[in-house]
Amino acid sequence: MKQTPLQKRGIAADRIVLGCMGLGGTWDNSPETNEQVLEAERAIDAALESGIRMFDHADIYKMGKAEIVFGQALKNRPYIREQLVIQSKCGIRFAEGEMPGRYDFSKEHILSSVDGILSRLGMEYLDILLLHRPDPLMEPEEVAEAFAKLKESGKVRHFGVSNMNASQIKLLQHYLPDPLVVNQLQMNLHHIGWLEEGVLVNQQAGTSFSFPESLLAHCQLENIQIQAWAPLAGGLYSGRELSGQPESVLQTKKLVHRMAAEKETSAEAIVLGWLMRHPAMIQPVIGTTKPERIRSSVDAIRIAEQMTREEWYSLYVASRGRKMP
Repeated sequence: MKQTPLQKRGIAADRIVLGCMGLGGTWDNSPETNEQVLEAERAIDAALESGIRMFDHADIYKMGKAEIVFGQALKNRPYIREQLVIQSKCGIRFAEGEMPGRYDFSKEHILSSVDGILSRLGMEYLDILLLHRPDPLMEPEEVAEAFAKLKESGKVRHFGVSNMNASQIKLLQHYLPDPLVVNQLQMNLHHIGWLEEGVLVNQQAGTSFSFPESLLAHCQLENIQIQAWAPLAGGLYSGRELSGQPESVLQTKKLVHRMAAEKETSAEAIVLGWLMRHPAMIQPVIGTTKPERIRSSVDAIRIAEQMTREEWYSLYVASRGRKMP
């Protein structure tokens, strides 16, 4: 079986990641509850039973509560830590008093963020740390100093980015001795700019898509794992109410459900399998905390392996809402 970029680097990462943004209750400073910890336990158990061992966090998720309840859920099972791949992100700061929401890649903020992440998770190290969104004031030398200190101390083993273009990655990588291993991006069957950017080369229609030129190719060339956030497009094709949606969305949903019935699987598995069928070995980060949806998503691995070129293009063209150029 073809290896993912992370697997090629010796990181025991699965084809699917469980995103933990949904854990921890509400986006405020209210205290975590026992029920939220139980929800985390159920989600972790469902993931492990389904063969998912990689979990994605960020220091801002539910104002830090997502990491807290996850850590508490694992507190009585510390022996499984070595079986897991834990990833978190930093660099986004919420508004405080008169200060606006902002990004911060300063050495001081990165180091303090990791200390906070590890404290909330109750862990000694992260497998991967991602910089969450590009900071216009990034000093790459300063980021490199922070990364070096984190690696030397054993607090972080690998580093990556999120929502960065190829030039930003190249700039940062120039100052780093170790390779960036992940770039996490919004990619799904509805948000298809990542495909249109390549298909619409030398065409006027190609100027209407914001996905960075050559980013996909750069990540593939440099063995950077592409992770997809919102890979199910918010349930657009697998359960969300579609009133007011364009005809292309309605037709794509019908096709997804028809394929799911034919292949005796879930709509989620079809949508994820389509994404995973791409040669870049894209790793979807699923955001559900419901055990049944976690389990239904994992069949996407089988679907990706079996999906034909014709089936893949049928879904792509349906989503485009027009024939290929």
